[in-house]
Amino acid sequence: MVATILCVEDNPQNMRLVRKMLNSAGYQVIEAQDGESGYTTILEQRPDLVLMDVNLPDIDGLQVTSAVKALPDYSHIPIIALTANAMHGDRERCLEAGCNGYVPKPVTKNELLSNVAYYLEQAERRTI
Repeated sequence: MVATILCVEDNPQNMRLVRKMLNSAGYQVIEAQDGESGYTTILEQRPDLVLMDVNLPDIDGLQVTSAVKALPDYSHIPIIALTANAMHGDRERCLEAGCNGYVPKPVTKNELLSNVAYYLEQAERRTI
């Protein structure tokens, strides 16, 4: 079965790059351009994994993550922070908000795909 990945990203160039990387590995990609539409898409589509930008124009990605992780029916969905916030303490802030993983931008194809595969595998193990 092909995994569905939601990418929440407001920068069109970053979205296109992530989409190309994920599509080349055989993943189905759905997209949201801001926090509100990302939250709605998670509730409606139940993706297998979410790549969450932190700096979004409306609701920031950490607020969306916290809201999703507070919902018992959705808290199992892995959320990876994919962010340009790469200063001291940013990783910890993302993890404290409920992100399962943290990947700083710019991201390489190998780094992105290895993180996606790892967190999808972890999520599958929890459901078995």
